[in-house]
Amino acid sequence: MPRHVIGRAVLVLILASALAAGGCSVFKKKKPTLAYEERPVELLYNAGATRIDNHQWTEAVDYFREVERQHPYSEWARRSILMTAYAHYQANDYAEAISDSDQFISLYPGNPSTPYAYYLKAICYFEQIVDVGRDQASTSEAGAALREVAKRYPYSEYAADARLKLDMVSDQLAGKEMTVGRYYLRSGDAMGAVGRFRTVLDKYQTTSHTPEALYRLVEAYLTLGLVDEARRNAAVLGYNYPGDPWYADAYKLMTSKGYRPGVAPNPTGKRGPHVPFLGHHDKGATLPPPSPTAETTAANGPVAQTADAQAQQTSPTDTIEPTPPAPPPPPPKKSGLIHGVLGL
Repeated sequence: MPRHVIGRAVLVLILASALAAGGCSVFKKKKPTLAYEERPVELLYNAGATRIDNHQWTEAVDYFREVERQHPYSEWARRSILMTAYAHYQANDYAEAISDSDQFISLYPGNPSTPYAYYLKAICYFEQIVDVGRDQASTSEAGAALREVAKRYPYSEYAADARLKLDMVSDQLAGKEMTVGRYYLRSGDAMGAVGRFRTVLDKYQTTSHTPEALYRLVEAYLTLGLVDEARRNAAVLGYNYPGDPWYADAYKLMTSKGYRPGVAPNPTGKRGPHVPFLGHHDKGATLPPPSPTAETTAANGPVAQTADAQAQQTSPTDTIEPTPPAPPPPPPKKSGLIHGVLGL
């Protein structure tokens, strides 16, 4: 084929490709953007709040961003950062929600609404926790963020929710250790399994995995021929959880090997702790952003009343002063959950 014919064919192919690409771009639907138009701050903020109520998260973000852009030095701009973070969270855009929360924390570290920014950031990490068969990086980040909320604002409503979720995080981390330990046990690496199960008892003994960890230690030590260690762990399991199914299994296993534990299983006895299943996350259970009037109270004080409730209880000339926080309760006496011959 002549060279000039080949050249024309190549040129035709290039032009056809360009037209096809251009045609796709013509028909590609562009994301609608909010046209810039200077508006009163109250109008913009209320429009965003209405979108929040209607679960129109993306449009709410647009309006709150517009508040920040058109009125950057207003009080509403500060609050819009927090509302933007909440809208991103509701849309499952966790990275943006965490970034917004960090922005609020860095700009307004002493603001009464800052505890909520810490709380929302922790919830974002918490809702990214995956099953125990996968990497638990988000679980560790969630634990660190939740502990920070509980430590910084121990008497706030956010700390109460954070402590509840910390139990679930610990149970998740313990579950990861149990998964690896079981794998080692099945693979014949009893010593590696012992290390994992001991970690559960040392670091996560208040979780629901404790009875099984003790049973697996009995199983692993019998595999290694360490009968005394197996007896000790079976005794601890029977002493603490005589009614737990894992102790019934341990009792049966020890008896089959010719070693009868001193405590027989008791179906009505104490069982292991129960921790709620960490699966589907209910966003309705997440605390909403504080109302504008809440910024007049201290972060660790009682939850601020709504404007309507305040109007009913006070006259227009009354001044509302925040109630000082209640004195902290005495710290609980620390004691391990597991007792017995192991001395834990």
